Amino acid sequence: MATPDVTIRGGGIFGLSVAWAAAKRGARVRLIETRRIGAGSSGGLVGALSPHVPENWNDKKAFQFDSLAMGQAWWDEVADASGLPTGYARLGRFQPLADDRAVEHARARADEAKTLWQGRFHWQVVPAEGPGAPQSPTGLMIHDTLTARIHPRMAAAALVAAIRARGGEVLIGDADEVGPVVWATGTACLQALSEDLGKPVGGGVKGQAMIVGLDARDRPQVFAAGLLIVPHADGTTAVGSTAENEWTSPDTTDEQLEAVHARALAVCPWLQGAPVLERWAGLRPRARSLAPMLGEWPGRPGQFVANGGFKIGFGMAPKVGEVMADLVLDGRDAIPEGFRVEASLKKRIKGED
Repeated sequence: MATPDVTIRGGGIFGLSVAWAAAKRGARVRLIETRRIGAGSSGGLVGALSPHVPENWNDKKAFQFDSLAMGQAWWDEVADASGLPTGYARLGRFQPLADDRAVEHARARADEAKTLWQGRFHWQVVPAEGPGAPQSPTGLMIHDTLTARIHPRMAAAALVAAIRARGGEVLIGDADEVGPVVWATGTACLQALSEDLGKPVGGGVKGQAMIVGLDARDRPQVFAAGLLIVPHADGTTAVGSTAENEWTSPDTTDEQLEAVHARALAVCPWLQGAPVLERWAGLRPRARSLAPMLGEWPGRPGQFVANGGFKIGFGMAPKVGEVMADLVLDGRDAIPEGFRVEASLKKRIKGED
């Protein structure tokens, strides 16, 4: 390969998406991952590509909407270039409604979604019945048609193959950095940024999830009681996840995951009897701003950051990749103010400091 135009550090979803967006534009890409592809949270199990509530619109929600809306075409292009499946499908999402107030709010948001989602996707209150429907105290649920799913590990493998198909390098181990460098190394990058800037900009939040052997691949995912139930294209179903700010071990599962499983069985009795095939735990990078952290690394010319995709990394990935490629390759800066590193320097999260 000729001398790279850009180096990306990190083989998680943000690093892979930036590398793919750059390779599509003809850039010579070198992606360096010191351990393995998806070594952090991008190697997890859930893969829910879900929107924020359609109200109180802001730059973060607009950015996420754009990214989710472009997901079908973006992931189709990855699949075509790689010859591999990604597990992507836009099948929607069910959310049970707990009481009359929740029903009222959901119906109001349905009206807002007509405008905010540009008439392209729907948020509707419907009876909680039919295949895949969750238990609902009101007998009603929200059905949105914007939500999609991805199989994280399949998607990561397809991105690697797509990058290589466009002439990019994906290296496991270490190698020299050439050209501008995009740091997308998850919690390690957040720690390095915090040390470099002299103030915490974020950290890792532990999550636990599991895969069960139930083939519901054509059903919408379910969001209820703070958990996600996501049917996957390979005939399994993901159940997760916890959000732990304190832990003894970052990569082991415990009774908290068993509690998540019990809640899932109560919400979706159709999961009863499905065997647990795998349990997973890992750290998800969360910026203090609670938004992705994108842009230049302050004080380091030619160094960039793509990080902080806490819970929404795969959903944000298509647009994150494109705007970072715009910035690094062409100098076009379309990053929302709330996504910049400086935003996390200013933001204080409850329980910190």
